[in-house]
Order: sequence, then structure tokens, then C-alpha cells
Amino acid sequence: MSILQYRRRFPRLANTILWLPFCATQADAHAAEQGFVLLLPTDIYISAGVASVVMTVVLLSVLPAPLLRGLFRPLDLWRWHRAPAARLLTSSASFLILCALVWLGLSGPRDPLTNPLPLMIWTVWWIALVTVQGLFGDLWRWIDPWHGPVALSRWALWRGPPLRLPVQLGHSVAILTYLGFVIVLLADPAPSDPARLARYVGGYWLFTYVALLLFGPRWALRGEGIAMLMRCYAAVGLFGRRGRWFAAGLFGWQAMRRRAPGLGAAVFMLVILGCGSFDGLNETFWWLDLLGLNPLEFPGRTAVVIQNTAGLIVANLALIVAYGVSVRMGLALAGTDMTWRHAFCIYAPSILPIALGYHVGHYLTSLLVNGQYALAALNDPLARGDSLLGMETFYVTTGFFNTQDSVRLIWLCQAAAVVAGHVLAILMAHLIALNHLGNARRAMLSQLPLAGFMVLYTLFGLWLLAAPRGL
Repeated sequence: MSILQYRRRFPRLANTILWLPFCATQADAHAAEQGFVLLLPTDIYISAGVASVVMTVVLLSVLPAPLLRGLFRPLDLWRWHRAPAARLLTSSASFLILCALVWLGLSGPRDPLTNPLPLMIWTVWWIALVTVQGLFGDLWRWIDPWHGPVALSRWALWRGPPLRLPVQLGHSVAILTYLGFVIVLLADPAPSDPARLARYVGGYWLFTYVALLLFGPRWALRGEGIAMLMRCYAAVGLFGRRGRWFAAGLFGWQAMRRRAPGLGAAVFMLVILGCGSFDGLNETFWWLDLLGLNPLEFPGRTAVVIQNTAGLIVANLALIVAYGVSVRMGLALAGTDMTWRHAFCIYAPSILPIALGYHVGHYLTSLLVNGQYALAALNDPLARGDSLLGMETFYVTTGFFNTQDSVRLIWLCQAAAVVAGHVLAILMAHLIALNHLGNARRAMLSQLPLAGFMVLYTLFGLWLLAAPRGL
């Protein structure tokens, strides 16, 4: 069905969506153009995506176990050589760049689409770098802005960390710090205001720096939410270390080779997915209607701080409960003596591809637009007419949202990312079941409820991409 046919059938809805870009605010960290995809026959694409995931479940019932294991077998590329000095230099350089960005946030232009800090944090780091981390491997390890300064401080002080992070806390501190970051992203009244964001970034860096000095590397492993997020996504990437070798394999091969996470780490993986999902849900007409707000007369983010914070927490709790119930039902169907806690933990890494797929799909439109603004801001960081990158004139374009063919291509890329993430998750979960249960029949039975959960989440994720947005 064409755009015009949709507009004839749903004139009020189509006109509302077409007005959405004019209702967007510059301080929002997301792209407003995503509502255009509703003018496509997205119900057909959603049905096809869900069918693809269902067929994957059916295929696994007849797929030989050796073939499935072969899919996740990595290929050694070259011997890995440690380079601590190189990492120290790259981390220190990253810290200096971060300092420059914070200074620009405090003293540079006030427009978040001109000042480099919001664009580098929300577009280059949060969208692009997290995507690269999940697709290709652990880049964050080299550009982490804390490793270099902490190592130099310890060398100057000639002493190790004076405190120990209590083991009883598990990964709860990392969960709280990550939730705090997401609350700033989703519920703060002005997360892209340069000066406000500069204080957040500077304060968080200082807090983490002090914690690393006090608690040592254990803080990065169990207390720092951003570091843990990056490690989780790196486990999905194509490239990584296998012993003394640098290797490449199917997405998720590193997660399959690692030891099963503890309960706190497993919950953290679910929180990544829950926060990403609510990041899309809180912008939809459905959510705004639930709050009693007119999306075309939105009163501002200050009116929904409490609601969005509460919604984020409830969404994560609901996801954890749904996943836990699915795991328990699978154990009952398989008739295995595996404990629920152990099953909850071993299957959790299979959730990561879903979270990564939705991250890519959800932020694609924002990356296409704000990525151009980031390039322009780097060319003229102080808005003085400079041309540091040699681009005398640079015009940001959104013309690809104006034609049906380009919008269809964007939507198909978004949907493909979500569907691919779910297909990979089902493959990983089934192989985990085979490795721990041994028997193919019991493995398949144990996966039926979890596979049903993933199929429904595919439908939910594709609906989120297609849903009209009011922010």
C-alpha cells in the first residue's frame, strides 16, 4: 500500500504524523523523523519479521547439534600481543579529548546541535560507539578515559587501592550506576543542554576516578555500569581474544565461550534490554496517552520526569519477571533437575543480541541526522566560522525522509537489525541448552517458552519502531 493510500484510509493519523517533525525540540536526544515509517505498510514487514523468528525456532528442531556448534566456532587470525603502553596512551588521549569536550560544553555555543559535547556524547559515543562495540568487539578497552589517569595516579602515589568492594554487593552497584545514566538520558528535563551535560559528564568521570582509586579494578568489573555495558556488548562482537590468539567468529561466539554469569550480571543483561525498550516506548503515542498527554501539545520533559523514571523501573521489573517465568516453564517442560537460578544465569547472554539489535534499529534515524551535525560541530566547535576539517560549507540534510523509497530502505534496515538480533538470540539459547542438557529433545522442550518470549519480543520491538512518536 502506498503512502497516498494510507493517507486516504487514515487521514487524521497520517496528518498527525506528518506534523511530528515540526513539534520536535532541539534539546531532544532522539530523532523526530522516525514517525514517517508509519506511512509504510509496516504490518506486512512486522509479520514477515516475526515469521522469520518463528521459522528459526522450527529449524532448530531438526538442525544437527554439531552444525550449530560449528556456527559459533571462531577462526584464529593472529597471535595476540599485549600492549600496555599503547593502551595507556590511547586512554590518556581519550581523557584529554573528554576534558576538551567538557570545556566546550561549559564555554561553547548553547545550541545542542552546534556544541560538540552533546553530539559527541549522545550521537558518537552512545549511538555509534556502542554499536561498533557490539558489532566488532572491545574497542572501549582502548579508549576508556579512566585507565590512563588511574594508572598514572597509582604510579605517582606508589600504593594500591585502600578499600575492597564487598563481594556481597555483587553487580548491584553496576546496575544502579547504569540505571542512573539511563534516567538522565530518558527523564532529565534537558539531557542535551551543553552546560548541564558537561556537569553530568565531569561529575561522573570524577566519581568513577575516585572509586577506581579506592576499590581498584573490581570497581570496573562490578561497580561501573558503563564499563559493564561495554563488556556485555563486546561479548557479542565479531572479533575478540581466544587465549593467545586474536580470533573472529559469528556474533555471540565470545559470549558462548565465557563462563556463565552470576545472578547480578545476568540481571544486568536484562536491564540493558529493558532500558533500551523503554527508551522507545516512552516516546510513543501509546505511552503519552497512558499519561494523559496530548503528543501535539507536549508540556515538556519536566512534566514526565517522575512518570518516566517509574516507567523505566516497572519496565525492567516486568521484563525480568517475564524472562524468569519463561525459564522456569522451560525447566518444567524439559523435566530437568537444573536449578532455576542456574538456568536464569546461563541463558542471560542470549538476551544481548536482542538488546544490540534494538539499539541499532532504534537509533538509526538519529544517527543519520545527528551524525551530520556532529561532523559540522567538529568542523566548527566554537561556532566562529572555523573550518578545522576543511569543509567550508556544510549543510545538514534530512532529504532521505522525504521519499518513500528511502524511508522504506531505512525501515527495512531497522527491522532487519531487530529480527537478526532475535534470530541470533534463539540460536545462542538453543546451543546453551544443548551444552547443559545434552539431550536434543529436552533442550528443545526447555527452549519453547523462552523462544515464545523472544517471538513476542520481536513483535513488540518491531511495533516500537513503527509506532508514531510524540516527542
